[in-house]
Amino acid sequence: MTTQDNIIRFRNHHSEDEASLPNIVVSSDESQRRIDELKAFVDDVMVRGVDYGLVDGFSKPTLLKPGAEKLCDVFGFSKTAEVVNRIEHWETGIFAYEVKMTLTRKNNGVIEAEGLGSCNSKESSFRGQDPYTIVNTVLKMAKKRALIDAVLSATRSSGIFTQDIEDITPPKSNTKGGEEQVTKAQLKKIFSTVEEMSMPFEVAKEMMKLSFGVEHSTMMTKSQASQFIQDLLTLKEVRTND
Repeated sequence: MTTQDNIIRFRNHHSEDEASLPNIVVSSDESQRRIDELKAFVDDVMVRGVDYGLVDGFSKPTLLKPGAEKLCDVFGFSKTAEVVNRIEHWETGIFAYEVKMTLTRKNNGVIEAEGLGSCNSKESSFRGQDPYTIVNTVLKMAKKRALIDAVLSATRSSGIFTQDIEDITPPKSNTKGGEEQVTKAQLKKIFSTVEEMSMPFEVAKEMMKLSFGVEHSTMMTKSQASQFIQDLLTLKEVRTND
């Protein structure tokens, strides 16, 4: 292994010819410096609850759309969204979209990353709602997911953030005999979020019942409550951006 012009090259042990392995274009020290700078930006500039969210039971915060937009700005990316697949069944009220988000460097026009995001009107976040009134919301959700997917890839920040909590398996509880029950803090968050959205509690209750098969919020487990909170926050975010 030799170093020249800050590029680390691997050589074949049996000859002086360079092996076919890809070259490492930055040193480990430089790579760590970039990670540290990104973490510092997250700590100093990004706002918890606005740019990223922390859901009880998960170690990594979930990146939200405002945070993804900030990272695009600081890294100098322009965004291009393209709907690559769509299903619009107006007779049955089923709508689904798949969006590709392309991030391009503003300074040289080079494509940095592409992300995919999909959403459909049968997801738990939209249950109990009139499907014909949420078509634009479903499309915006797909675009948001594609953006976050692209940003995580382009900024190499998946070690700091996850995408949507709903896309990962909730952690298993260490409690014998089943999962821990919903906490008072989670219940408070659920009720406050529903009120902030001006959502009828009957609609929220129906969403909860369809998603988890429970009649009352106090019957949810801790992980179910975490997912329900994320569903509500995601829906709130999309409505705010409408």
